[in-house]
Amino acid sequence: MAVPVIDFSKLNGEERAKTMAQIDNGCEEWGFFQLINHGIPEELLERVKKVSSEFYKLEREENFKNSTSLKLQNDLVEKKGSEKLEHSDWEDVITLLDDNEWPERTPGFRETMAEYRSDLKKLAERVMEVMDENLGLPKGYIKKALNGGDGGDSAFFGTKVSHYPPCPHPELVKGLRAHTDAGGVILLFQDDNVGGLQMLKDGQWIDVQPLPNAIVINTGDQIEVLSNGRYKSCWHRVLATPDGNRRSIASFYNPSFKATICPAPQLVEKEDQEVDDTYPKFVFGDYMSVYAEQKFLPKEPRFRAVRAM
Repeated sequence: MAVPVIDFSKLNGEERAKTMAQIDNGCEEWGFFQLINHGIPEELLERVKKVSSEFYKLEREENFKNSTSLKLQNDLVEKKGSEKLEHSDWEDVITLLDDNEWPERTPGFRETMAEYRSDLKKLAERVMEVMDENLGLPKGYIKKALNGGDGGDSAFFGTKVSHYPPCPHPELVKGLRAHTDAGGVILLFQDDNVGGLQMLKDGQWIDVQPLPNAIVINTGDQIEVLSNGRYKSCWHRVLATPDGNRRSIASFYNPSFKATICPAPQLVEKEDQEVDDTYPKFVFGDYMSVYAEQKFLPKEPRFRAVRAM
């Protein structure tokens, strides 16, 4: 069993219907799929790899040697017990937003990552239009919902630049603990060679295999709500590995904190359900308050908790 790989360029040709169906299946049956020929220039992706690796070596590697994760792991090794690190991740991460502080010491980092984020945001919006069409929603419905219901540009778009360094005791810690993503559409540019990302499918953990210059798409909790459960957010995790420094650049197209999220009325009518059956109507900022406390716990109680707010 392998995560679907879909040629996004075929949306524009004779195989459009087949490609639409593949993406629908990827959203409905998997919650994860990989896009190739997605329109982001290979030359830009190569620059992203270069500046990200240089950034880690220049600005982060020494800091990680003094990280809490490494200290806690060393303490466990000294104890020689059976305990594991349950509340820590083997990950170095920074988040890039349009209005926060970016690294300045790595040549070309800001320019390259700004260009990449711009291209990736456009790809996210194209993917959402495909979801709209597959769900029978008006073009632009999901984008509009994530932007607070108007034609503005208030949605959150953040990029996590993560590295998972070689781990001397990967049996003691996860690279990133299992969770579903809180937001909308997530676009991941992962390492060409070093694996570790896994998704949960039918009770089994499946590797999301490295595929050079592919963009991995996964659906977050808000897509599950908007689609009235037809598309599910998927549990995933990252394993720590003893070899290789895994690069992972995940971008999140999430609702604005003021956006009101609920199942699309068209889908509720089609399923002949009450809107409040499974997925409540809520303000995304309230959901994030719950998620901050319950990220690594099952998602269903989060929906119940936000209903009560």
